[in-house]
Amino acid sequence: MKRLVLPVSLLVLSNTFMNTAWYGHLKFKSAPLWAVIFASWGIAFFEYCLQVPANRMGSEFLSVTQLKVIQELLSIGTFAVFALFVYKEKPTVNHAVSFAFLVLAAYFAAKK
Repeated sequence: MKRLVLPVSLLVLSNTFMNTAWYGHLKFKSAPLWAVIFASWGIAFFEYCLQVPANRMGSEFLSVTQLKVIQELLSIGTFAVFALFVYKEKPTVNHAVSFAFLVLAAYFAAKK
């Protein structure tokens, strides 16, 4: 469990950058497309600087499938927080159900 802290922390930060790169530009619809593409690529660079070492560290004790399921779980979790704070989107019951299924997926992928 202790070994998971650093890779998971890096993945949380990585996903925060990813959500900002993928969806943050929607706040700036009047900006030229080329400008938001370059800005998104610049933000994504930092995502990769965190994601690559996280997966390297995690692969020492997790399978690639386990890493991917954890990544997706963190991705949707950080996106929910991002959508709430940046776009003021309130979670719905459907969001909660889909998140619960992802938690189950993470559990079954990690189960020996």
